Order: sequence, then C-alpha cells, then structure tokens
Amino acid sequence: MSELPLTRNRTSSEHEAAIREAARAVDCVPGPPSTAQLAQSSDAEALYEFLSDPDIHGPIYTLPRPLTPEAVGDFIERKLEERARGEGLLFVRYNDALEVIGYSDFEIWPEWGAGDLGGALRKDQQGQGAGLRGLDSSFTWMFEALKLDVIFATGALDNVRTAHMMDSVGLVHQGEVTSRRPDGTTRQSNVWEISRAAWFDRHGDPAPRP
Repeated sequence: MSELPLTRNRTSSEHEAAIREAARAVDCVPGPPSTAQLAQSSDAEALYEFLSDPDIHGPIYTLPRPLTPEAVGDFIERKLEERARGEGLLFVRYNDALEVIGYSDFEIWPEWGAGDLGGALRKDQQGQGAGLRGLDSSFTWMFEALKLDVIFATGALDNVRTAHMMDSVGLVHQGEVTSRRPDGTTRQSNVWEISRAAWFDRHGDPAPRP
C-alpha cells in the first residue's frame, strides 16, 4: 500500500522548522473577509449539522465514522493538536445566518515539505467556477504562506467532479493509493500532485521559496 505523500524529498531541518512555525501562526485562509475561522470546540455543533448531509460527508474519508456530534468535536480537537505541532489546520466558513457553509482541512508533512487540502462547500455555494477559483487561491496560499514544496490531493475513484477540478488547475494524476479512514476501514483513492515550481510556472507570478 502506498502512503501519502507519494513524493518524498527530505527537506532541511531549517525548512521543516519554518513550515511548522508558519502553520502554527496561521489564523486566516483565502476567501471572503470574516467568513472563515480556525475551528474551535465551540464550532462542533454547527460543523456537525453541515457534515450531516450524506452527499457532503460520504465521499470524504478523513472524517470520523460514525459521524456524531461527539466525533466531530474530537475531530476538531485532533486538528488543534496538529496545528500545535505545525502538522495540520482546520477552518470553518460561516454565512450571515451563522451556518457553516464550508470547511477546509489541511494536512501537512513538514519533513517532506508537503501538504494536502481537503474539505467541502455547501451545494448553494458551488457553481459559476467557485470551486476552481477556491482551489487556485488555496493552493497558491499553501505554497506561499505554508512554504510548501509539493501539494497533493485525493479523491474517490468515482468522484468525477474532484477529478475534473484537479485536472483543470494543473495537478498531475499519480495513480491510486489506499486511503485509511479514522475507523480503520479503507478506500481506494485517486491521487494528484504538483510541485511549487510547476504550480507557479502554470499560474504565473512565480515566487521563490521563502
């Protein structure tokens, strides 16, 4: 079974420390002002209500199963612990009615200079290219703010929408991996990757790694 990240180029201890420090310092992500915030224990109920839609939580293997308010609270606590180590981030996005309309889940491997972005948007927030614009800004932000060298993403084999989005923003399909859920069950997933150099070569405004 292949493990993520697939590309593993050991970075320097200085760069690893810089990635961890950058992750610990993050308090915002790209998007409309004042709508996204670091997930806290107090967000568990609203996030659970958002994730309760089977169309949202069903395809996402990183979410707890069975999905309960308590499990979502534990998920948030685990992500806060990852942030303290510089290895992960979890953001929730609210609308004016104080409903969660999306979340972003970042997994970070500082020793490899690598990161992964997961998450979901409520259906009424999708369309008109919103997903592609969000991916574009999020990946650029990950390379710049988190100082990463490579980003990868996964999706279920039958998730045509994810495959189309990854291909559209330039990630390269690397094959399949066996993804392991928190409850120990597994799922075959497609995996895509792109390096920092390839991303900025495609999207312009190349930025040297800090």
